[in-house]
Order: sequence, then structure tokens, then C-alpha cells
Amino acid sequence: MKFALKSARPFVSARTISLVGASTLVLAVGACQQADKAPAPQESAAADNGPSAKPGISASDGHFVLPVVAGRPGAVYFTVRNDGAAPVKLVGVHIEGAESAQMHRTDGGSMVAVDSLDIAPGAQVEFRQGGLHVMAFGIEDSVKASGMAELTLTFSDGDKLSMPLRVETMGGDAGGDHGAMPGMGS
Repeated sequence: MKFALKSARPFVSARTISLVGASTLVLAVGACQQADKAPAPQESAAADNGPSAKPGISASDGHFVLPVVAGRPGAVYFTVRNDGAAPVKLVGVHIEGAESAQMHRTDGGSMVAVDSLDIAPGAQVEFRQGGLHVMAFGIEDSVKASGMAELTLTFSDGDKLSMPLRVETMGGDAGGDHGAMPGMGS
């Protein structure tokens, strides 16, 4: 009597394994490509509305005035508006292409550093020659007139707002005479 041994496992050919493996690979690659094509909801919202910024706050008319003498500080002027329902506190400024930046106020012919600035709901604050302004120190050689830079405002809650700055030379329509301010002469 002859006995035949039968396997408890069904027979699966190498061809079947190859087809299943190839199909799985095609589905996985297709899913990855589909995921790459569809942006995440927050990415598309940011793309549609521009860069994310502090809600209710806007800034405009920014320009960065270079000093006449290299190595001296430059000045930044702009307007910031609070259209939100609550007051905000501006606590810091950063200028692309400058080692450091500080808010200042011209008061009675002298410049005084401003550590923070409260902006009430509905208020608009102008940073301009002879009043509030931002001083830029250690300006990099890469910052050139007719170019662009970026100003980033930081608020007390950590939110930030960035805006472009037109880079200009001192004098003419845009500049001011910082040489007339104490500590700013040649």
C-alpha cells in the first residue's frame, strides 16, 4: 500500500506571489503619488490667503532707508493697523539683512528706545521720520537700494507678522536726515 503525503497548505505558485506583490506595489506607489498631489487643507488655505499672519493686524507702506555712510544704522518706516477686537502689544522687530533692529521714538529732538508698543483695536500707528521708527544696525552688504528686504513684527503673545520692505537710499522723497539727530551724525 502506498501512501501519498498531502500538505495542509494549499499550493501557491511563484507566479501568483509575483502578481500579488506587483499589484500591492502599484497600489502603494499610486497612493503615495495621490497624496503628493493633494495638499493638506491648511497648506491650501495658506496658499490661497497668502502667508499666515496675526489675525486682525495688517502692515503696509514699508521701506528700509539705507544710511549715506556705510556702517551707520538705517531706518525703517511703515504703518501697522489693528482691526482686531482686542488690543495687541508689539514687542519686537526683525529686519532681514540687519544684525539687529530696535524700535525708537524721536522725542524732543532725541531718540529714545521703545521696548513695546500697545496698539488699541481700530488704531493705526505710523512709523515715520521724526516719530516712531525702527533702527537697523549692522546692515549686510547684500542689502542694496532698489532691492527688497523683509520686516517681521513680533507681538507679546508670540504671533508674528511679516511684510516686504522697499530698500531705498537716504535723501530725496524717502529718507530723512538722521545726521540731525543726537548720536546719528557723522
